[in-house]
Amino acid sequence: MSKASNFLTEFKKFAVKGNMMDLAVGVIIGAAFGKIIDSLVKDIFMPVISFLVGGKVDFSNMFVVLSAPEGLNLDQPRDALVAAGANILGYGNFITILINFILLAFVVFILVKVVAKARANFEEPPAPPAPAADPADIALLKEIRDLLKNK
Repeated sequence: MSKASNFLTEFKKFAVKGNMMDLAVGVIIGAAFGKIIDSLVKDIFMPVISFLVGGKVDFSNMFVVLSAPEGLNLDQPRDALVAAGANILGYGNFITILINFILLAFVVFILVKVVAKARANFEEPPAPPAPAADPADIALLKEIRDLLKNK
């Protein structure tokens, strides 16, 4: 058997193992779940927060121009300045991404808590622990007691 066919045989065994398939399913489900969570944050929570704070929660146009080409109008949006060659410190975009991350982490935390609670409701309660085995001296004393009762 050649090295190539041996390699292909090993790869085939690896690829069809249960763990590999479970991992593939987990990655696919995780990617789809990530899209759901992203939409939940972007389409549900962010509009509500924007409404509550009285405006749009987007700080991406908050920046400091570090350097710019001569004669460039600095009153332009961030993207226009970057396209024109300006060097900017875009702290507002970082703030927006940080807020999105905190909301995303909070939503995932709540979902994990809800799933854990639901799973606990569906699982059987754990079996009561087995009584601890008696130490040898207690077992010996019980045996002596039983022998004395029988006399």
